[in-house]
Amino acid sequence: MIDLKSTSRDVSRRRFLISSAAAGGGLALGLRLPGVRNAFAQNGAEGHEVGAWVFIRPNDEVVIRIARSEMGQGTLTGLAQLVAEELDCDWKKVKTEYPTPGQNLARSRVWGDMSTGGSRGIRGSQEYVRKGGAVAREMLIQAAANQWKVPAVECKAEAGSITHTPTGRKTTYGKVANAAAQLEPPKDVKLKDPKDWKIIGKPLARLDTADKLTGKQVYAIDVKLPGMLNASIMDAPVFGAKVKSYDEAKAKAMPGVRHVLRVGETAVAVVADTWWQANQALKALNIVWEESPNDKVSSESIRELLQQGLDAKEGVFIGNKAGDAPQAIGNAAKKIDAVYFAPFENHFTMEPMNCTALVTADRCEVWGATQNAEGALAAAAEAAGLHPSKCDVHKLHLGGGFGRRGRQDYTTKAVLIAKQLHGVPIKLIWSREEDMRQCSYRPVGLCKLSAGLDDKGDLIGLHMRIAAPSILASAAPNRLDSDGRDSAAFQGLNPVGAEARLGYAIPNLLIEHAIRNTHVPVGFWRGVNTNQNAIWLESFIDEVARAASKDPLEFRRQLLANSPKHLAVLNAVADRIGWGTPPGPGVHRGVAQFMGYATYCAGAAEVSVNERGKLKVHRVVIAIDSGYAVNPQQVAMQTEGSVAFGLGAMRYQECTVSNGRMVQENLDTYPMVLMDDFPKVETIVMPSGGFWGGVGEPTISVAAPAVLNAIHAATGSPFRSLPLKNARLQKA
Repeated sequence: MIDLKSTSRDVSRRRFLISSAAAGGGLALGLRLPGVRNAFAQNGAEGHEVGAWVFIRPNDEVVIRIARSEMGQGTLTGLAQLVAEELDCDWKKVKTEYPTPGQNLARSRVWGDMSTGGSRGIRGSQEYVRKGGAVAREMLIQAAANQWKVPAVECKAEAGSITHTPTGRKTTYGKVANAAAQLEPPKDVKLKDPKDWKIIGKPLARLDTADKLTGKQVYAIDVKLPGMLNASIMDAPVFGAKVKSYDEAKAKAMPGVRHVLRVGETAVAVVADTWWQANQALKALNIVWEESPNDKVSSESIRELLQQGLDAKEGVFIGNKAGDAPQAIGNAAKKIDAVYFAPFENHFTMEPMNCTALVTADRCEVWGATQNAEGALAAAAEAAGLHPSKCDVHKLHLGGGFGRRGRQDYTTKAVLIAKQLHGVPIKLIWSREEDMRQCSYRPVGLCKLSAGLDDKGDLIGLHMRIAAPSILASAAPNRLDSDGRDSAAFQGLNPVGAEARLGYAIPNLLIEHAIRNTHVPVGFWRGVNTNQNAIWLESFIDEVARAASKDPLEFRRQLLANSPKHLAVLNAVADRIGWGTPPGPGVHRGVAQFMGYATYCAGAAEVSVNERGKLKVHRVVIAIDSGYAVNPQQVAMQTEGSVAFGLGAMRYQECTVSNGRMVQENLDTYPMVLMDDFPKVETIVMPSGGFWGGVGEPTISVAAPAVLNAIHAATGSPFRSLPLKNARLQKA
C-alpha cells in the first residue's frame, strides 16, 4: 500500500505499480491540499478550488470532482449528491469532472481510491467525500464571515448562498470562492445527521442523462486526436500460446495499412488509417500459434477436473464451519444430496475493450474507460517503461464494465503498440470476437451439497463443497490468504460479522472451496461469487424444504429467525408477491434471499411453463436494504439491470471450451435477454439506516434462484445445471 503522506517524488515506480494493481488500495482521508490550487480550471474557465472536491465559478456553478468511474450505474450522480449535501449548494448548478490518477498521485492521493468495483463506489468513499463537501462549506462560510467581520457561527449556508443570520446580509458561493480558496481547510468538520438530509436520499435525475440522449457524451471509443492512427489486435485464442508466424507482406499491401507489429510474445496488431482497414488486414495475416498442452483442454476435461475437487482431500479450504456437519448428516433421519453446475460467463460490455495511447521518450498519456484509473496508470507506466509521474490517464465514461474493465490488459496492449510508434496517437479497439475471446471470465464451477433433517423436518446439518477456479489466484494473487485460501469464493456464505454472510442458523455447517484452476483466466463478473453461491444454496434450500414437506418461505423464516434484516427483506418480497394467496392459472412462485456487499436482498418470482415447455417469467419482486439509499430511483434502475443480467446468464449464456479456446464469439452464440423474455420488475427499496451497503451487484444474486425455484414449483423438478437453454422444461 502507498504511504498516503508521500508525494510522487517519494513513491517508487515498483511500489506504485504493486499498490495500484491491488483492487481496493488504501484510502486518503486527509482533505488538506498540498501543491497547486485551481488545478482543474476546466479548460481555462475562471473559478476557484475550495478543497479537493469542489471547484466554484463566479456564476455560482459548482463542479464536483468524481474519483470513481461511471459505467451506467449512477455512481457519478450519487457521489455528487453526497458532496452537494454537505456543501449545501444549489443542485441545479452542479456539474462534475474526473480528476486524473496522475493528479491524484502528485497530490498525495487526496482523492483516495479510484477503483470502482465490488459495489464500493459510494459505500467505500461516502465518508471522506461528504467531508470534502463539508470542508468546502465551512471555508466558504468563513470567507463570508471574514468579509463581513462577523463570527462564522452567525452565518448559515444554504442552496449556494451564505446568510448572516442576525442582519440578513447575503452573498453567494461564487462571490467568496476566491477568498475561501486562500483559507486553511478546517481539520475537523461535523457531518449532517441523516434526518437533516435534503439531497441524499432523493430520487434526483441523473447528471449524465442529457448528454447521452443528445449524443454529446464521449466514450473512450469515440476519442479522436490529431494525427491518430487506428489499431486492431489479435491475441492467442488459446491462453498462454505464443505467436509462431504470420503473413506480414499480404497485410501490409492492403489499403491504409501503416504497420504490422508484434505485441509481446502472444499478439500481433495492425495499425492503419481506419480501424476497419486495420481489422481487415489483421484477418489476412493468417497467424499461426505455437502448440501447447492447453490446446487439448475442453469443457469436458475442465468438468472432470472440477468433479475431482468435489471429493478431494487436498487443496480444500474452509470458509464457514459450525459443529460437525458430516456426522450430523450421516446420523440424520433424512439426507438430501445434489450437485449443481454453473458455466464460465463473459462480461460482454456494450463497448468492447479499447484504449488510446500516446507515448514519447519521456511521457505517456492514455485515454480510456477503466474501472480502476490508478491501475490503468500503473499498467501504462509499466508498459511504457516510465515512472508513473511521467504518465497519466484521462478517464471517460464506460460503455459497460461489470468487472471487466478492472483488468488492464487492453491498456497495456495499447501502450505497447504506441511505444513502437513514438509521438503518434494510437487508438486500439478490440473486435467483438477478440473481446469475447480475451475476457477474464466468471468462474466455471461445480457445487456438491448435502443436508440432514431430523424426524421433525428441521435442518440439522449442511455441507457445501465448491469446486471452482480461484478469482484471486488469477486476478489478484496478492490478496490470497497466506495459506492460499481465496476468501472471495465464500461471498454470501461467511460467518456472522462478514459483509457477505450466511443468515441461516444451522447447528452443523461446513462450507468448503476446492480450488481447481484452469488455463482460462477468471475475474470479477458482476456480483462475482455471490451469483453462483446464491443459485446453489438457495436452490438447494428449496429442495431441502420440499424434502421436509415444508413451505419454502416458512422453512427460510425458521432458519432466519435470528437474522432480522435478512428476514425483513424476505418478508417484504413475500408480501408483495402475494405468497400464500393463489396465483393466476398456471402460474407458480419461488423465493430466494442472500446477502452480498454489506446489503440484504431477497427476490420472489412468478413463472409459467406451457404445454410445449416454453418458460415465461411474468414478474420478479426484489427487496433491498443497503442501509442508506443515496438515490432510490437509481437503486431501482440498478435492480432492474441486475435482473436482466442474472436472467440472461441463467437462461441462455455460457462460455464453452474446445481445443483450448473459447467457442462463443458473438451474440449468435451468446444471446442476451430480449424484451419478450423480460418480466415486470418491482423493486422495494427499504433502507434501514446505520450502515452503507452496495447496490449495483447484490440483487443479481437473488433474481436467478427465485426464478429457478418458481420453475421447480412449475415443473416438479429442480434444475441444477445452467443455462436453462440446455434443459427441457416440462409442465408438471
